[in-house]
Parts: sequence; C-alpha cells; structure tokens
Amino acid sequence: MVAELMDGKAVARRIREDVIGRLAALKEKGVTPGLAAVLVGDNPASQIYVNSKAKACEKLGFYSQVIRRSADICESELKGIVTALNDDDRIHGILVQSPLPSHIDELSVTLTINPDKDVDGFHPYNVGMMLINRPTLLPCTPYGIVKMLEHYAIDPAGREVVVVGRSNIVGKPVAVLLLQKAAMANATVTVAHSRTPNLAEVCRRADILIAAMGRARTITADMVKEGAVVVDVGQNRVDDPGSEKGYRLVGDVDFDGVSKRASFITPVPGGVGPMTIAMLMSNTVTATERITAHKV
Repeated sequence: MVAELMDGKAVARRIREDVIGRLAALKEKGVTPGLAAVLVGDNPASQIYVNSKAKACEKLGFYSQVIRRSADICESELKGIVTALNDDDRIHGILVQSPLPSHIDELSVTLTINPDKDVDGFHPYNVGMMLINRPTLLPCTPYGIVKMLEHYAIDPAGREVVVVGRSNIVGKPVAVLLLQKAAMANATVTVAHSRTPNLAEVCRRADILIAAMGRARTITADMVKEGAVVVDVGQNRVDDPGSEKGYRLVGDVDFDGVSKRASFITPVPGGVGPMTIAMLMSNTVTATERITAHKV
C-alpha cells in the first residue's frame, strides 16, 4: 500500500475561496476584516509565522497590523497593547504570538483579549464553548485538521482516533472536536503522550492517528495499523548539511516508512501547516461577521 497524500496547500486554497466569497459580502457593507498580530522578541519561528499571517492578510485584502516589541517588554505594557486593540474598531481579530518571554504570564495576556476577537481560539471562554459544543472561534490547527479530513471524505464517526500529544494548542482541542456529537466527529478518542506506557500498542489501535507531540519521526511504521489515516502535525528542524539553510523540516512521523502502511498521510511541510493559516483567515472573517452583526 502507498498512502494518498493529503495536500494541505490544495485544501487551504478551497478554504480561501470560501473566505473570498464571505469577504466580498462584508465589503459590500463597507466592512474590511482587520487582524492584528503582536510579536514579542525575536524568536525566528515566531517571526516566520507572523510574516506568513501578514502576507495572507495582504493577499486577501484584509486590514493588517503587526506590532513588534522587544523581549524585555513588561506584562502590563503588553496587556495595554491588547486592550487598545480590543477597543480599535478596525481590528476584528487579535493574536499574540507564542511563546512569550518567561517573565510574562501567557494566560493573563490571553485573558485580556476580547473573546470575540480571539481568532486563535485560546481564550478560556472560547475553549469552554468548544468543550460544550457551542458556536465559537475554534483553535486554528485542530479546526484545520477536521476540515482536511472533511475534504478527503474521511468521516471520523465510529472510528477509533488516537491523538499523540496533549498540548492546549493541538492535542486536547482536536480530541474534543472529534469526540463531539456532531458532523465530522462522533469518534472514539484516545489521547496518548510521552508518559503513555505501550505507546506503540495504543497507536496501532488507531483508524485515524494524529501525531502532535513535537518530536521528530517518533511515529514509526511498526506503530501504525495497515490502512490507517495519519495526520502529522509536527514541524521539527533537523540538521541537513546539504540544504541551503543547513536544516530541513520533518514531522513527528517517519514519513518514508509510515507512508507504505497508511491509506492517507499528510506531508511535512505542505500538510497541516497551510491549513493553520487558512483557518486563521476564516476565523478572522467569522469574527468580523459576528462583531459587525452586533452593531447593526
């Protein structure tokens, strides 16, 4: 068996087409979605992510702000920036790029964001609404995973899903989304992690295996059931002297081996990554629609 590639770039284009249609309807009403990204410090990966988000906004015709501050900013000043964005009618979506410097309480900053503008879906209000299956702004990467499964007609209903990783950004929320009593859900979900004994045995039970632990090539072919769907969320840098940059990106899955056992698999790069940006754009339009509807 050779797995079919789940092309995140192609699916992201479909998401953007939907966003463009909704954007046109907003602009007919004189409304332009606005997204503000706050970047603290000079973390290279964070800079790449924020620049990618800004470029996506520019291509779609959003209003965009990138606010950059040095790593020694104090927490009160950062929260002041967020509060000003809450009050700015041009801004419908706010994200504060993680990670933040260790002297700043990330949760405290997140709590400062107006939940209606929390396009990352990290505010506890939105997390709670997601948990009880009510309409809300959903975390971009988990939401993107569900949309990718939907695009490839992979219905989780009745299937066993194993999520390897328990982060608040991917592991926990994607597990919540897939176990809901809803379309593209109704799965039996197991969350495994670094402390799970018999991890390979647990993974082999999965009809759909989602790898999100942040460890390069941890999931090997012997850990995957024949015909399973494998979603690789990992973005890990490994040394590659032959590369111009001196490194290359690999996932949490040993792609070469696992692709010979799986029925579907996401590549790295080009799989889940593009979906995260696409869902951020979709969330920004959703936030704009809701905020402007309240003002009518």
